[in-house]
Amino acid sequence: MAPGLRASPRAVVLLLSLLGLAAAGKLLVVPVDGSHWLSMREVLDILGQKGHEVVVVAPEVTMHIKPSKNFVMKTYPVPFTQEELDEVPQGLIKEVFEGGSFLERVVRLYQQAKKSSVLFLATCSHLLHNKELIRYLEESKFDAVFTDPFLPCGPILAEYLSLPSVYFMRGLPCTLDYKATQCPSPVSYVPRTFSSSSDHMTFPERVKNFLIGLSEPLLCHLFYLNYESLASEFLQREVTVQELFSRASVWLMRYDFVFEYPRPIMPNMVYIGGINCLQKKPLSKEFEAMVNASGEHGVVVFSLGSMVSEIPMKKAMEIAEALGTVPQTVLWRYTGKAPPNLPKNVKLVKWLPQNDLLAHPKTRAFITHGGSHGVYEGICNAVPMVLMPLFGDQMDNAKRVESRGAGLTLNILEMTSNDISTALKAVINDKKYKENIQRLSDLHLDRPIHPLDLAVHWVEFVMRHKGAPHLRPAAHDLNWVQYHSLDVIAFLAAVVLLALFISFKCCLCCCRRCFCKKGRTRKAAKAKSH
Repeated sequence: MAPGLRASPRAVVLLLSLLGLAAAGKLLVVPVDGSHWLSMREVLDILGQKGHEVVVVAPEVTMHIKPSKNFVMKTYPVPFTQEELDEVPQGLIKEVFEGGSFLERVVRLYQQAKKSSVLFLATCSHLLHNKELIRYLEESKFDAVFTDPFLPCGPILAEYLSLPSVYFMRGLPCTLDYKATQCPSPVSYVPRTFSSSSDHMTFPERVKNFLIGLSEPLLCHLFYLNYESLASEFLQREVTVQELFSRASVWLMRYDFVFEYPRPIMPNMVYIGGINCLQKKPLSKEFEAMVNASGEHGVVVFSLGSMVSEIPMKKAMEIAEALGTVPQTVLWRYTGKAPPNLPKNVKLVKWLPQNDLLAHPKTRAFITHGGSHGVYEGICNAVPMVLMPLFGDQMDNAKRVESRGAGLTLNILEMTSNDISTALKAVINDKKYKENIQRLSDLHLDRPIHPLDLAVHWVEFVMRHKGAPHLRPAAHDLNWVQYHSLDVIAFLAAVVLLALFISFKCCLCCCRRCFCKKGRTRKAAKAKSH
Protein backbone atom coordinates (compact mmCIF):
# COMPACT_ATOMS: atom_id res chain seq x y z
CA MET A 1 0.00 0.00 0.00
CA ALA A 2 1.35 3.45 -0.90
CA PRO A 3 2.63 5.66 1.94
CA GLY A 4 -0.09 7.75 3.48
CA LEU A 5 -2.88 5.43 2.29
CA ARG A 6 -4.55 3.60 5.14
CA ALA A 7 -7.69 1.50 5.21
CA SER A 8 -9.78 1.23 8.33
CA PRO A 9 -10.56 -2.26 9.64
CA ARG A 10 -14.22 -1.69 8.81
CA ALA A 11 -13.32 -0.84 5.20
CA VAL A 12 -11.17 -3.99 4.91
CA VAL A 13 -14.03 -6.14 6.17
CA LEU A 14 -16.40 -4.45 3.70
CA LEU A 15 -13.95 -5.03 0.83
CA LEU A 16 -13.53 -8.71 1.71
CA SER A 17 -17.30 -9.09 1.92
CA LEU A 18 -17.72 -7.57 -1.53
CA LEU A 19 -15.05 -9.88 -2.92
CA GLY A 20 -16.86 -12.83 -1.38
CA LEU A 21 -20.17 -11.76 -2.91
CA ALA A 22 -18.49 -11.33 -6.30
CA ALA A 23 -17.38 -14.98 -6.16
CA ALA A 24 -20.74 -16.21 -4.88
CA GLY A 25 -23.16 -18.05 -7.14
CA LYS A 26 -26.85 -18.75 -7.43
CA LEU A 27 -28.10 -22.24 -6.63
CA LEU A 28 -31.51 -23.78 -7.30
CA VAL A 29 -32.45 -26.49 -4.79
CA VAL A 30 -35.18 -29.09 -5.41
CA PRO A 31 -35.28 -31.30 -2.29
CA VAL A 32 -37.21 -34.39 -1.21
CA ASP A 33 -39.12 -34.09 2.05
CA GLY A 34 -38.75 -36.26 5.14
CA SER A 35 -35.42 -37.57 6.39
CA HIS A 36 -33.93 -36.87 2.93
CA TRP A 37 -34.09 -33.15 3.73
CA LEU A 38 -32.39 -33.24 7.13
CA SER A 39 -28.78 -33.65 5.99
CA MET A 40 -29.25 -31.62 2.78
CA ARG A 41 -30.26 -28.66 4.96
CA GLU A 42 -26.83 -28.70 6.62
CA VAL A 43 -25.14 -28.24 3.22
CA LEU A 44 -27.49 -25.37 2.33
CA ASP A 45 -26.78 -23.60 5.62
CA ILE A 46 -23.04 -23.60 4.90
CA LEU A 47 -23.55 -22.44 1.30
CA GLY A 48 -25.82 -19.61 2.50
CA GLN A 49 -23.29 -18.55 5.13
CA LYS A 50 -20.60 -18.41 2.43
CA GLY A 51 -22.60 -15.81 0.49
CA HIS A 52 -24.25 -17.97 -2.17
CA GLU A 53 -27.84 -17.16 -3.10
CA VAL A 54 -29.71 -20.38 -2.41
CA VAL A 55 -33.30 -20.75 -3.61
CA VAL A 56 -35.25 -23.76 -2.32
CA VAL A 57 -38.36 -24.78 -4.27
CA ALA A 58 -40.78 -26.72 -2.06
CA PRO A 59 -44.52 -27.45 -1.81
CA GLU A 60 -46.66 -25.42 0.57
CA VAL A 61 -47.40 -28.58 2.58
CA THR A 62 -44.28 -30.32 3.96
CA MET A 63 -43.13 -32.51 6.83
CA HIS A 64 -39.68 -31.05 7.54
CA ILE A 65 -38.85 -28.43 4.90
CA LYS A 66 -39.11 -25.07 6.65
CA PRO A 67 -37.81 -21.54 5.87
CA SER A 68 -34.36 -20.50 7.05
CA LYS A 69 -32.32 -17.30 7.14
CA ASN A 70 -29.67 -19.02 5.00
CA PHE A 71 -31.84 -19.54 1.91
CA VAL A 72 -34.82 -18.16 0.02
CA MET A 73 -37.85 -20.45 -0.10
CA LYS A 74 -40.26 -20.48 -3.03
CA THR A 75 -43.42 -22.51 -2.43
CA TYR A 76 -46.13 -23.74 -4.76
CA PRO A 77 -49.63 -25.10 -4.01
CA VAL A 78 -50.36 -28.84 -3.95
CA PRO A 79 -53.71 -30.71 -3.97
CA PHE A 80 -53.45 -32.23 -0.49
CA THR A 81 -53.59 -31.05 3.12
CA GLN A 82 -51.14 -31.33 5.99
CA GLU A 83 -53.31 -34.02 7.56
CA GLU A 84 -53.25 -36.10 4.37
CA LEU A 85 -49.47 -35.78 4.15
CA ASP A 86 -48.99 -36.74 7.81
CA GLU A 87 -51.10 -39.85 7.25
CA VAL A 88 -48.49 -41.21 4.81
CA PRO A 89 -45.75 -42.08 7.36
CA GLN A 90 -48.31 -42.92 10.05
CA GLY A 91 -50.11 -45.35 7.74
CA LEU A 92 -46.83 -46.95 6.68
CA ILE A 93 -45.74 -47.50 10.30
CA LYS A 94 -49.16 -48.91 11.15
CA GLU A 95 -48.89 -51.44 8.32
CA VAL A 96 -45.40 -52.47 9.47
CA PHE A 97 -46.73 -53.51 12.87
CA GLU A 98 -49.86 -55.24 11.51
CA GLY A 99 -49.90 -59.02 11.69
CA GLY A 100 -51.01 -61.47 9.02
CA SER A 101 -49.31 -63.66 6.46
CA PHE A 102 -46.37 -62.50 4.37
CA LEU A 103 -48.59 -62.07 1.32
CA GLU A 104 -51.15 -60.03 3.28
CA ARG A 105 -48.42 -57.71 4.60
CA VAL A 106 -46.96 -57.28 1.11
CA VAL A 107 -50.38 -56.35 -0.31
CA ARG A 108 -51.05 -53.84 2.47
CA LEU A 109 -47.61 -52.24 2.13
CA TYR A 110 -48.08 -52.04 -1.63
CA GLN A 111 -51.41 -50.25 -1.16
CA GLN A 112 -49.82 -47.84 1.32
CA ALA A 113 -46.90 -47.20 -1.04
CA LYS A 114 -49.38 -46.54 -3.83
CA LYS A 115 -51.06 -43.83 -1.72
CA SER A 116 -47.65 -42.26 -1.06
CA SER A 117 -46.69 -42.33 -4.74
CA VAL A 118 -49.89 -40.47 -5.67
CA LEU A 119 -48.93 -37.59 -3.35
CA PHE A 120 -45.32 -37.55 -4.55
CA LEU A 121 -46.36 -37.53 -8.21
CA ALA A 122 -48.88 -34.75 -7.54
CA THR A 123 -46.11 -32.71 -5.88
CA CYS A 124 -43.86 -33.03 -8.90
CA SER A 125 -46.66 -32.42 -11.39
CA HIS A 126 -47.84 -29.24 -9.67
CA LEU A 127 -44.29 -27.91 -9.57
CA LEU A 128 -43.72 -28.44 -13.30
CA HIS A 129 -47.12 -27.06 -14.28
CA ASN A 130 -46.82 -23.91 -12.15
CA LYS A 131 -46.19 -21.48 -15.02
CA GLU A 132 -45.47 -18.49 -12.80
CA LEU A 133 -42.84 -20.36 -10.81
CA ILE A 134 -41.26 -21.89 -13.94
CA ARG A 135 -41.06 -18.42 -15.50
CA TYR A 136 -39.29 -17.16 -12.36
CA LEU A 137 -36.80 -20.05 -12.55
CA GLU A 138 -36.12 -19.33 -16.23
CA GLU A 139 -35.41 -15.66 -15.52
CA SER A 140 -33.27 -16.23 -12.40
CA LYS A 141 -30.12 -17.41 -14.23
CA PHE A 142 -28.99 -20.07 -11.78
CA ASP A 143 -25.52 -21.57 -11.91
CA ALA A 144 -26.55 -25.13 -10.97
CA VAL A 145 -29.30 -27.34 -9.58
CA PHE A 146 -28.82 -29.15 -6.28
CA THR A 147 -31.36 -31.94 -5.86
CA ASP A 148 -32.25 -35.31 -4.39
CA PRO A 149 -33.13 -37.48 -7.42
CA PHE A 150 -35.22 -40.00 -5.46
CA LEU A 151 -38.14 -38.06 -6.95
CA PRO A 152 -36.99 -36.87 -10.40
CA CYS A 153 -38.48 -33.35 -10.34
CA GLY A 154 -35.02 -31.84 -9.88
CA PRO A 155 -33.42 -33.71 -12.80
CA ILE A 156 -36.38 -32.76 -15.02
CA LEU A 157 -35.99 -29.07 -14.13
CA ALA A 158 -32.21 -29.22 -14.63
CA GLU A 159 -32.75 -30.64 -18.13
CA TYR A 160 -35.41 -28.04 -18.93
CA LEU A 161 -33.26 -25.12 -17.70
CA SER A 162 -30.06 -26.59 -19.28
CA LEU A 163 -28.24 -26.37 -15.95
CA PRO A 164 -25.55 -28.64 -14.50
CA SER A 165 -26.81 -30.64 -11.54
CA VAL A 166 -25.44 -32.06 -8.30
CA TYR A 167 -27.29 -35.02 -6.80
CA PHE A 168 -27.45 -35.51 -3.05
CA MET A 169 -28.75 -38.92 -2.05
CA ARG A 170 -28.58 -42.15 -0.07
CA GLY A 171 -29.61 -44.43 -2.92
CA LEU A 172 -32.14 -45.01 -5.68
CA PRO A 173 -34.61 -47.85 -6.21
CA CYS A 174 -33.29 -50.82 -8.21
CA THR A 175 -29.70 -49.42 -8.14
CA LEU A 176 -30.65 -46.93 -10.84
CA ASP A 177 -27.90 -44.61 -9.58
CA TYR A 178 -25.22 -47.09 -10.69
CA LYS A 179 -26.94 -47.79 -13.99
CA ALA A 180 -27.24 -44.07 -14.72
CA THR A 181 -23.55 -43.45 -13.98
CA GLN A 182 -22.49 -46.48 -16.07
CA CYS A 183 -20.83 -47.88 -12.96
CA PRO A 184 -20.05 -51.62 -12.91
CA SER A 185 -22.14 -53.45 -10.31
CA PRO A 186 -21.45 -57.21 -10.40
CA VAL A 187 -24.18 -59.26 -8.73
CA SER A 188 -21.54 -61.79 -7.64
CA TYR A 189 -20.36 -59.60 -4.75
CA VAL A 190 -22.40 -56.35 -4.76
CA PRO A 191 -25.58 -57.06 -2.72
CA ARG A 192 -28.76 -55.59 -4.19
CA THR A 193 -31.19 -53.44 -2.22
CA PHE A 194 -33.58 -55.51 -0.06
CA SER A 195 -31.38 -58.60 -0.39
CA SER A 196 -30.19 -58.29 3.24
CA SER A 197 -26.93 -59.94 2.19
CA SER A 198 -23.30 -59.06 2.80
CA ASP A 199 -20.63 -58.95 0.09
CA HIS A 200 -19.57 -62.50 1.07
CA MET A 201 -22.59 -64.45 -0.13
CA THR A 202 -23.35 -68.13 -0.01
CA PHE A 203 -24.52 -69.83 -3.21
CA PRO A 204 -28.25 -69.48 -2.34
CA GLU A 205 -27.66 -65.81 -1.50
CA ARG A 206 -25.94 -65.28 -4.86
CA VAL A 207 -28.91 -66.92 -6.59
CA LYS A 208 -31.24 -64.57 -4.71
CA ASN A 209 -29.04 -61.57 -5.53
CA PHE A 210 -28.93 -62.59 -9.21
CA LEU A 211 -32.72 -62.85 -9.41
CA ILE A 212 -33.17 -59.46 -7.74
CA GLY A 213 -30.72 -58.01 -10.26
CA LEU A 214 -32.71 -59.51 -13.13
CA SER A 215 -35.93 -57.96 -11.82
CA GLU A 216 -34.48 -54.46 -11.35
CA PRO A 217 -35.12 -53.12 -14.89
CA LEU A 218 -38.82 -54.04 -14.59
CA LEU A 219 -39.06 -52.57 -11.08
CA CYS A 220 -37.41 -49.34 -12.24
CA HIS A 221 -39.78 -49.11 -15.18
CA LEU A 222 -42.85 -49.54 -12.96
CA PHE A 223 -41.57 -47.20 -10.23
CA TYR A 224 -40.75 -44.31 -12.58
CA LEU A 225 -43.29 -44.94 -15.37
CA ASN A 226 -45.52 -41.99 -14.46
CA TYR A 227 -42.51 -39.71 -14.02
CA GLU A 228 -41.24 -40.61 -17.49
CA SER A 229 -44.62 -39.64 -18.96
CA LEU A 230 -44.57 -36.39 -16.98
CA ALA A 231 -41.00 -35.61 -18.05
CA SER A 232 -41.72 -36.39 -21.73
CA GLU A 233 -44.78 -34.13 -21.65
CA PHE A 234 -42.92 -31.29 -19.92
CA LEU A 235 -39.76 -31.50 -22.05
CA GLN A 236 -41.80 -32.15 -25.22
CA ARG A 237 -39.70 -35.14 -26.27
CA GLU A 238 -39.50 -38.79 -25.32
CA VAL A 239 -37.14 -39.28 -22.40
CA THR A 240 -36.36 -41.97 -19.82
CA VAL A 241 -35.56 -41.39 -16.16
CA GLN A 242 -32.22 -43.16 -16.55
CA GLU A 243 -31.33 -40.78 -19.39
CA LEU A 244 -32.19 -37.79 -17.17
CA PHE A 245 -30.16 -39.13 -14.26
CA SER A 246 -27.15 -39.74 -16.50
CA ARG A 247 -26.87 -35.97 -17.02
CA ALA A 248 -25.75 -35.34 -13.42
CA SER A 249 -22.38 -33.63 -13.05
CA VAL A 250 -21.58 -34.94 -9.56
CA TRP A 251 -23.27 -37.52 -7.34
CA LEU A 252 -22.88 -36.84 -3.62
CA MET A 253 -23.51 -40.25 -2.07
CA ARG A 254 -24.21 -40.48 1.65
CA TYR A 255 -22.05 -43.60 1.89
CA ASP A 256 -18.75 -44.49 3.49
CA PHE A 257 -16.77 -47.67 2.90
CA VAL A 258 -16.38 -48.18 6.63
CA PHE A 259 -20.11 -48.94 6.59
CA GLU A 260 -20.75 -49.89 2.95
CA TYR A 261 -19.21 -52.91 1.26
CA PRO A 262 -16.29 -52.11 -1.10
CA ARG A 263 -17.41 -51.85 -4.74
CA PRO A 264 -16.52 -49.97 -7.95
CA ILE A 265 -17.40 -46.27 -8.19
CA MET A 266 -17.13 -43.67 -10.95
CA PRO A 267 -15.05 -40.44 -10.92
CA ASN A 268 -18.12 -38.23 -10.43
CA MET A 269 -19.39 -40.21 -7.43
CA VAL A 270 -18.25 -38.59 -4.17
CA TYR A 271 -18.81 -40.48 -0.92
CA ILE A 272 -19.89 -38.22 1.97
CA GLY A 273 -21.19 -40.73 4.53
CA GLY A 274 -21.43 -39.26 8.04
CA ILE A 275 -22.30 -35.79 6.78
CA ASN A 276 -24.88 -35.48 9.55
CA CYS A 277 -22.38 -36.22 12.35
CA LEU A 278 -22.04 -32.70 13.65
CA GLN A 279 -19.82 -31.53 16.46
CA LYS A 280 -21.14 -32.37 19.90
CA LYS A 281 -23.15 -29.60 21.55
CA PRO A 282 -23.61 -29.25 25.33
CA LEU A 283 -26.72 -31.02 26.60
CA SER A 284 -29.56 -28.99 28.02
CA LYS A 285 -29.91 -28.94 31.81
CA GLU A 286 -32.82 -31.38 31.58
CA PHE A 287 -30.89 -34.05 29.65
CA GLU A 288 -27.65 -33.42 31.52
CA ALA A 289 -29.49 -34.09 34.77
CA MET A 290 -30.93 -37.36 33.39
CA VAL A 291 -27.52 -38.55 32.23
CA ASN A 292 -25.77 -37.61 35.47
CA ALA A 293 -28.47 -39.34 37.53
CA SER A 294 -27.72 -42.63 35.73
CA GLY A 295 -24.62 -43.13 37.86
CA GLU A 296 -21.94 -45.62 36.86
CA HIS A 297 -24.30 -47.64 34.65
CA GLY A 298 -24.83 -44.83 32.13
CA VAL A 299 -27.66 -44.47 29.62
CA VAL A 300 -29.20 -46.17 26.60
CA VAL A 301 -30.55 -43.98 23.77
CA PHE A 302 -33.70 -45.37 22.14
CA SER A 303 -35.30 -43.87 19.03
CA LEU A 304 -37.18 -45.44 16.11
CA GLY A 305 -37.02 -42.23 14.10
CA SER A 306 -39.23 -39.19 13.69
CA MET A 307 -41.80 -41.12 11.63
CA VAL A 308 -42.73 -43.43 14.52
CA SER A 309 -45.07 -41.52 16.81
CA GLU A 310 -46.85 -44.55 18.28
CA ILE A 311 -46.64 -48.33 18.16
CA PRO A 312 -49.22 -50.98 19.18
CA MET A 313 -49.61 -51.15 22.97
CA LYS A 314 -48.81 -54.87 23.11
CA LYS A 315 -45.46 -54.28 21.40
CA ALA A 316 -44.77 -51.18 23.52
CA MET A 317 -45.34 -53.22 26.68
CA GLU A 318 -42.96 -55.95 25.49
CA ILE A 319 -40.30 -53.33 24.83
CA ALA A 320 -40.89 -51.64 28.20
CA GLU A 321 -40.60 -54.98 30.00
CA ALA A 322 -37.27 -55.68 28.32
CA LEU A 323 -35.88 -52.21 29.05
CA GLY A 324 -36.57 -52.75 32.75
CA THR A 325 -34.11 -55.66 32.85
CA VAL A 326 -31.00 -53.47 32.39
CA PRO A 327 -29.52 -51.19 35.08
CA GLN A 328 -28.96 -48.33 32.62
CA THR A 329 -31.29 -45.34 32.34
CA VAL A 330 -33.11 -45.59 29.00
CA LEU A 331 -34.02 -42.34 27.22
CA TRP A 332 -36.85 -43.37 24.88
CA ARG A 333 -38.06 -40.94 22.27
CA TYR A 334 -41.75 -41.76 22.08
CA THR A 335 -44.85 -39.61 21.64
CA GLY A 336 -47.48 -42.32 21.96
CA LYS A 337 -49.42 -43.41 25.04
CA ALA A 338 -47.07 -44.60 27.80
CA PRO A 339 -47.25 -48.37 28.40
CA PRO A 340 -48.69 -49.15 31.86
CA ASN A 341 -45.69 -51.34 32.78
CA LEU A 342 -43.12 -48.60 32.13
CA PRO A 343 -40.13 -49.26 34.44
CA LYS A 344 -38.57 -46.58 36.63
CA ASN A 345 -35.32 -46.60 34.64
CA VAL A 346 -37.11 -45.60 31.39
CA LYS A 347 -37.70 -41.93 30.64
CA LEU A 348 -40.11 -41.10 27.83
CA VAL A 349 -39.30 -37.89 25.93
CA LYS A 350 -41.03 -36.36 22.91
CA TRP A 351 -37.68 -35.27 21.46
CA LEU A 352 -34.03 -35.90 22.24
CA PRO A 353 -30.71 -34.48 20.97
CA GLN A 354 -29.67 -37.80 19.50
CA ASN A 355 -26.17 -36.99 18.26
CA ASP A 356 -25.26 -35.08 21.44
CA LEU A 357 -26.48 -37.92 23.65
CA LEU A 358 -24.61 -40.52 21.60
CA ALA A 359 -21.46 -38.43 21.96
CA HIS A 360 -21.76 -38.45 25.76
CA PRO A 361 -19.22 -40.77 27.46
CA LYS A 362 -21.98 -42.30 29.62
CA THR A 363 -23.94 -43.66 26.65
CA ARG A 364 -23.64 -47.45 26.57
CA ALA A 365 -25.91 -48.50 23.69
CA PHE A 366 -28.19 -47.18 20.95
CA ILE A 367 -31.51 -48.82 20.03
CA THR A 368 -32.40 -47.66 16.52
CA HIS A 369 -34.57 -48.51 13.53
CA GLY A 370 -31.48 -48.53 11.30
CA GLY A 371 -32.01 -45.32 9.34
CA SER A 372 -28.81 -44.08 7.70
CA HIS A 373 -28.68 -40.89 9.78
CA GLY A 374 -28.88 -42.77 13.08
CA VAL A 375 -26.47 -45.50 12.01
CA TYR A 376 -23.80 -42.99 11.01
CA GLU A 377 -24.26 -41.09 14.27
CA GLY A 378 -23.78 -44.38 16.11
CA ILE A 379 -20.59 -45.05 14.13
CA CYS A 380 -19.26 -41.50 14.58
CA ASN A 381 -19.71 -41.71 18.35
CA ALA A 382 -18.66 -45.38 18.68
CA VAL A 383 -21.89 -46.59 20.31
CA PRO A 384 -22.86 -50.27 19.77
CA MET A 385 -26.37 -50.76 18.40
CA VAL A 386 -29.47 -52.88 18.72
CA LEU A 387 -31.29 -52.51 15.40
CA MET A 388 -35.04 -52.87 14.84
CA PRO A 389 -35.47 -52.18 11.10
CA LEU A 390 -38.95 -51.24 9.91
CA PHE A 391 -38.88 -50.83 6.11
CA GLY A 392 -36.89 -49.60 3.11
CA ASP A 393 -33.10 -49.81 3.26
CA GLN A 394 -33.14 -50.22 7.04
CA MET A 395 -32.87 -54.03 6.76
CA ASP A 396 -29.77 -53.66 4.59
CA ASN A 397 -28.30 -51.08 6.97
CA ALA A 398 -28.87 -53.43 9.91
CA LYS A 399 -27.16 -56.26 8.01
CA ARG A 400 -24.12 -54.07 7.41
CA VAL A 401 -23.81 -53.12 11.08
CA GLU A 402 -24.28 -56.72 12.22
CA SER A 403 -21.77 -58.06 9.66
CA ARG A 404 -19.19 -55.65 11.07
CA GLY A 405 -19.79 -57.01 14.59
CA ALA A 406 -20.99 -53.59 15.79
CA GLY A 407 -24.54 -54.53 16.80
CA LEU A 408 -27.40 -57.01 16.76
CA THR A 409 -30.56 -57.06 14.64
CA LEU A 410 -34.06 -57.95 15.84
CA ASN A 411 -37.20 -58.66 13.82
CA ILE A 412 -39.59 -56.06 15.17
CA LEU A 413 -42.65 -58.24 14.43
CA GLU A 414 -41.34 -61.44 16.00
CA MET A 415 -39.09 -60.17 18.82
CA THR A 416 -40.07 -60.93 22.40
CA SER A 417 -39.15 -59.18 25.63
CA ASN A 418 -36.50 -61.82 26.20
CA ASP A 419 -35.01 -61.24 22.72
CA ILE A 420 -34.76 -57.49 23.32
CA SER A 421 -33.28 -57.93 26.78
CA THR A 422 -30.72 -60.49 25.60
CA ALA A 423 -29.60 -58.35 22.64
CA LEU A 424 -29.36 -55.18 24.73
CA LYS A 425 -27.35 -56.85 27.49
CA ALA A 426 -25.05 -58.40 24.88
CA VAL A 427 -24.09 -55.12 23.17
CA ILE A 428 -23.62 -53.42 26.57
CA ASN A 429 -21.68 -56.13 28.39
CA ASP A 430 -19.83 -58.00 25.61
CA LYS A 431 -16.68 -55.98 24.93
CA LYS A 432 -16.39 -57.15 21.32
CA TYR A 433 -19.29 -54.92 20.22
CA LYS A 434 -17.72 -51.82 21.73
CA GLU A 435 -14.32 -52.73 20.29
CA ASN A 436 -15.75 -53.29 16.81
CA ILE A 437 -17.77 -50.07 16.74
CA GLN A 438 -14.76 -48.18 18.10
CA ARG A 439 -12.61 -49.56 15.27
CA LEU A 440 -15.23 -48.50 12.71
CA SER A 441 -15.44 -45.06 14.31
CA ASP A 442 -11.66 -44.59 14.25
CA LEU A 443 -11.54 -45.53 10.56
CA HIS A 444 -14.53 -43.35 9.68
CA LEU A 445 -13.19 -40.25 11.46
CA ASP A 446 -9.65 -40.61 10.09
CA ARG A 447 -10.17 -38.48 6.97
CA PRO A 448 -8.52 -35.37 5.50
CA ILE A 449 -11.76 -33.39 5.18
CA HIS A 450 -15.16 -33.55 6.87
CA PRO A 451 -17.94 -34.90 4.60
CA LEU A 452 -19.93 -31.68 5.02
CA ASP A 453 -17.01 -29.58 3.76
CA LEU A 454 -16.48 -32.06 0.92
CA ALA A 455 -20.12 -31.77 -0.15
CA VAL A 456 -19.97 -27.96 -0.08
CA HIS A 457 -16.76 -28.01 -2.14
CA TRP A 458 -18.28 -30.11 -4.94
CA VAL A 459 -21.44 -28.03 -5.13
CA GLU A 460 -19.29 -24.90 -5.48
CA PHE A 461 -17.05 -26.70 -7.99
CA VAL A 462 -19.99 -27.42 -10.30
CA MET A 463 -21.27 -23.86 -9.88
CA ARG A 464 -17.85 -22.38 -10.75
CA HIS A 465 -17.09 -24.61 -13.72
CA LYS A 466 -20.65 -24.98 -15.06
CA GLY A 467 -20.54 -28.73 -14.62
CA ALA A 468 -17.90 -31.44 -14.56
CA PRO A 469 -17.77 -32.94 -18.08
CA HIS A 470 -14.19 -34.15 -17.53
CA LEU A 471 -15.55 -36.69 -15.02
CA ARG A 472 -18.13 -38.08 -17.43
CA PRO A 473 -17.06 -41.50 -18.80
CA ALA A 474 -17.28 -42.21 -22.53
CA ALA A 475 -19.57 -45.12 -21.70
CA HIS A 476 -22.48 -42.68 -21.86
CA ASP A 477 -21.85 -42.25 -25.59
CA LEU A 478 -21.95 -45.98 -26.35
CA ASN A 479 -25.02 -48.08 -27.02
CA TRP A 480 -25.57 -51.44 -25.32
CA VAL A 481 -23.90 -53.41 -28.13
CA GLN A 482 -20.82 -51.15 -28.16
CA TYR A 483 -20.57 -51.03 -24.34
CA HIS A 484 -20.34 -54.81 -24.12
CA SER A 485 -18.11 -54.96 -27.25
CA LEU A 486 -20.58 -57.30 -28.92
CA ASP A 487 -19.83 -55.71 -32.31
CA VAL A 488 -16.10 -56.27 -31.77
CA ILE A 489 -16.70 -59.85 -30.66
CA ALA A 490 -18.92 -60.45 -33.68
CA PHE A 491 -16.29 -58.94 -36.02
CA LEU A 492 -13.46 -61.02 -34.55
CA ALA A 493 -15.63 -64.14 -34.63
CA ALA A 494 -16.42 -63.44 -38.29
CA VAL A 495 -12.71 -62.98 -39.07
CA VAL A 496 -11.83 -66.25 -37.31
CA LEU A 497 -14.65 -68.12 -39.03
CA LEU A 498 -13.65 -66.66 -42.40
CA ALA A 499 -10.01 -67.64 -41.81
CA LEU A 500 -11.08 -71.14 -40.80
CA PHE A 501 -13.35 -71.36 -43.83
CA ILE A 502 -10.57 -70.22 -46.21
CA SER A 503 -8.09 -72.59 -44.55
CA PHE A 504 -10.59 -75.44 -44.84
CA LYS A 505 -11.21 -74.65 -48.53
CA CYS A 506 -7.48 -74.44 -49.21
CA CYS A 507 -6.86 -77.77 -47.50
CA LEU A 508 -9.78 -79.32 -49.36
CA CYS A 509 -8.47 -78.00 -52.68
CA CYS A 510 -4.97 -79.30 -51.98
CA CYS A 511 -6.31 -82.68 -50.98
CA ARG A 512 -8.39 -82.91 -54.16
CA ARG A 513 -5.41 -82.01 -56.34
CA CYS A 514 -3.18 -84.51 -54.59
CA PHE A 515 -5.70 -87.33 -54.86
CA CYS A 516 -6.56 -86.48 -58.49
CA LYS A 517 -2.86 -86.43 -59.45
CA LYS A 518 -2.26 -89.81 -57.83
CA GLY A 519 -5.32 -91.19 -59.59
CA ARG A 520 -4.05 -90.04 -63.00
CA THR A 521 -0.58 -91.46 -62.33
CA ARG A 522 -1.98 -94.86 -61.45
CA LYS A 523 -4.17 -94.91 -64.55
CA ALA A 524 -1.19 -94.02 -66.75
CA ALA A 525 0.90 -96.82 -65.20
CA LYS A 526 -1.83 -99.36 -65.86
CA ALA A 527 -2.14 -98.28 -69.50
CA LYS A 528 1.62 -98.83 -70.12
CA SER A 529 1.54 -102.33 -68.66
CA HIS A 530 -1.09 -103.34 -71.23
